[in-house]
Amino acid sequence: MAKNRFSKAWLDQHRNDPYVKQAQARGYRSRAAFKLIEIDQEDRLIRPGSLVVDLGSTPGAWSQVLRERLATGAGGIRGRIVALDLLPMDPIADVEFLLGDFREDAVLAELSARLGGERADLIVSDMAPNLSGVATADAARMADLIELAVAFAIDHLKPEGALLVKCFHGSGYSQLVERFKQVFLRVAPRKPKASRDKSAETYLLGRGLKPAALAQARQQAQTAPVPPAPLVGPV
Repeated sequence: MAKNRFSKAWLDQHRNDPYVKQAQARGYRSRAAFKLIEIDQEDRLIRPGSLVVDLGSTPGAWSQVLRERLATGAGGIRGRIVALDLLPMDPIADVEFLLGDFREDAVLAELSARLGGERADLIVSDMAPNLSGVATADAARMADLIELAVAFAIDHLKPEGALLVKCFHGSGYSQLVERFKQVFLRVAPRKPKASRDKSAETYLLGRGLKPAALAQARQQAQTAPVPPAPLVGPV
């Protein structure tokens, strides 16, 4: 009974959520769209001509926002969007989608091949692990995802590029901030209004790779094998 009461309360809150209503009215796939919109309004991350990688993209709200920001009057986009998730995502025009688990080496290699040697201007990640309710275990899983995103950014981000990741304010948060400060010149937390007040969810933004991170990327590039030819066209 307690579970049912909780579910009904959550559903009532969800139906009455103004961001849910706005998302439905504007055709976004989830209310999460407004989190990226608000952050971009403050930080001007999404610029015409950019290559953007969207990690944990399903159901596609962030990819929708990215496409809007890169759209041209001719109906296409100026730039490129590559999205990845372990769950299927319904197609979005001009968004190249890769199905796979970001934690698997083979999927990372395929994503790298899809970029074809081009470095990203922006990497956004709304990834989160399946939560167990055990704070220390959940924090460790989240930290692992973020570390993978940071490592991917070191290898594939332009020197002046930016990485935006979801994290949880709680156990392990200060260590994540310190990790960002090791890699990026400028680091800032972001808590958009669309992120529910009761949620520990927050976002970390890193801008500009530090020289040490760039040196690491160059060293890895020199020792890495030649990647396979990139896949062509959106999936």
